[in-house]
Parts: sequence; structure tokens; C-alpha cells
Amino acid sequence: MKHEVTLIIADDHPVFRKGLADVLKSDFKIAAEAENGVEAVEMIERFKPEVAILDIDMPKMSGFDVMKEIQIRGLEVSVIVLTMYNEEKMFNKALDLGARGYILKESAVIDIRNGVEAVSEGKYYISPLISGYLVKRFSGTNFVSNTGLDKLTQSEWRILKLISGNKTSKEIAEELFISINTVENHRAHICRKLNISGNNALIRFALENKEKL
Repeated sequence: MKHEVTLIIADDHPVFRKGLADVLKSDFKIAAEAENGVEAVEMIERFKPEVAILDIDMPKMSGFDVMKEIQIRGLEVSVIVLTMYNEEKMFNKALDLGARGYILKESAVIDIRNGVEAVSEGKYYISPLISGYLVKRFSGTNFVSNTGLDKLTQSEWRILKLISGNKTSKEIAEELFISINTVENHRAHICRKLNISGNNALIRFALENKEKL
């Protein structure tokens, strides 16, 4: 039996939110809906969904602020940004904050099912209309898959980016409000997924590939 992916939908437009829920409910389990960013964080923490679909422009907290809060609280959830913004700057900001999916509202009905399935498996999903942004960001998707970076969770991505900034485990723990032990566990998981070993191997990898992370 196929695993049922759980998700939450956060958007301040009730008609759009309901329409999206109607499209998805036959294939996925919708744990909750939120009409603002504060509710979105509460729902993610309470229901622990695998996927969170977030609008960028929401009352109380924007989608970007929600993603920052997800990192601060150490919540494990794959984020899809669903937005009308197709600018590269917004796209890059979303991925910098840990988003695994970026889907334009104009193509939401076509893309959203594939997007939820992809990010729930730890992959990226970008609306085809702007897929060039992802290729440009990673200088070719082969780098991501060949290195094993596509296996990392959003928390592991975040920590790897901080390592590439030459930050110590103590500095990373303080910035993300987590324990040093948690950082060290993440580092071990990253090394295993990237198939690298040895003293300083992870920091060397991060520094050598800083521009691609």
C-alpha cells in the first residue's frame, strides 16, 4: 500500500486555499489549513506534516518568515512555496531558506501533485516555467545528484551552507538555537549521505563547493 503523504496548506485567500485542498485531497492527507503565517507555524509544529505548502504574502508572518521559524525550531518538513512571484531573486531567497519546491500559482493545478510527491521524497520541484533558475543556481543539476546533495534534508542543507561559511559547530548551534550535539549528528548524517569521511573532509567539501551550495 502506498504511503499517504500528509501536508498543510497555508494561504490567506480562502477560495484559492479550498480549491487547492479539493485538488489534493484525493491523493494526499491534508492535516490542516492555515490562513496566516503564525497559524502555519503552529500547524506544522502540532501536526508534523511531511510537506507544507506556503504562500509568500500572508498576514502576521510571511512565508519567508515561516521558513525562518521552521529552521529556528528545528522542524522537519519539506516546504513548497506557492506564489505568483516568478522573479529569480524571490526564487533564490526561498531556496536559501530551505524550500524544496517553488511553484507558480498560475500553474498550480498542473504542477502541485507532482510537486508534493517530489519534495516528500527529498527531491526538488520547480515549475517548468522557471526551471532555468534551478539549473543556474546549481550550475547544472548533475552536481546535486552526483554528490548526493539531493538526499539532504532542509536542516542538513542549512547546516552545510553554514559550514561553507567556515562556522564552527558551536557557532552553528548558537545561530540555529539547537544543541552542539544536534549539529554534530547532522554533520555525521551529511557525511554519510555525501559518502565522505576523514577529519576535516566535510569542511573541505563545503569550502570547495561554497558557490554551488
